[in-house]
Amino acid sequence: MIDNTASGPAAGGGASPLSSLVHPPSLVTLAADAIRKKILSGEYEPGERLLEERLTEELSISRPPLREAFRTLENEGLIVTRPRRGSFVSTLTDKDVYEILTLRSVLERMAFELGIPVKNPALLEPARSALLEMERCAAEKDRGALVLAGYNFHYALVGIADHQRLNHAYASVQRQLLLCMARNLIARETFYEDLDHHAARHRHLLELVESGDRDAALAELAVHGERSFESMANNSAETG
Repeated sequence: MIDNTASGPAAGGGASPLSSLVHPPSLVTLAADAIRKKILSGEYEPGERLLEERLTEELSISRPPLREAFRTLENEGLIVTRPRRGSFVSTLTDKDVYEILTLRSVLERMAFELGIPVKNPALLEPARSALLEMERCAAEKDRGALVLAGYNFHYALVGIADHQRLNHAYASVQRQLLLCMARNLIARETFYEDLDHHAARHRHLLELVESGDRDAALAELAVHGERSFESMANNSAETG
C-alpha cells in the first residue's frame, strides 16, 4: 500500500508538517513517491516493465492516478513509456554514467574551491540536516529514501559556494544523478560497505568541509564519487 510519509526536497517535497495536514498529498503524489523509492532502492531493475495491474493492487489505487504518477516519473527521467508496450524503468549506459559523474565531480570541486573555508556557518545547516536524514534512512534500511537524502546532501554541499548559477547547474542534472546514485549505492553495498558505513563516509566528508581544510576536503571528494564507481565497475567485470 501507499506510504503516507511526506517526500523529501529532492522529490519535490519540503512542505511544513502543518501544510501537509491542511493539504494532504494527492493519490498521484503518493503513488509517484512509492514507485520512485522502489526504483531508487533497486527493487525495480533498470529496463523492468512496470505492470499497471500489479501496481494498482499493491498501492490500492485505480489506473487513472497511477498513470498520472507514471507521467510524473517520466518527466523526472526515472521511467520511459513506449506506445503499446507500457512503462519501463530507465536505464543508463556506461557512457551515461561516465558523463554524469564527471560533470558532478567538476561542479562539486568548483563548489569546494569557492566555498571552503565556509564563511557563513548557516550555509552548512542544510548539509547537516540531510546527513541526519541519511543516517536515519541507513538505520531503517530505507534505500530509496537514502538515495534522495544523499542527493540533498551533495546539493547542500554545492550550496556552500553561495553561487546561484552553480546551484542551478547542479540541479539541472538532478534526475540523472539520482539514477547514478541509486546504482552507486547498490554497487557499493554489494562490494564495499553497508548502509551505515555509506552514511559515515558522508559524515567524514562533511567534517572535512567544516574543518576548513580545502585540500583535505578536495582529496576526499576525489575518491568519493566517480573514482569509487569506476573501481566497482572493474570489480564487477572481474567477477563476471
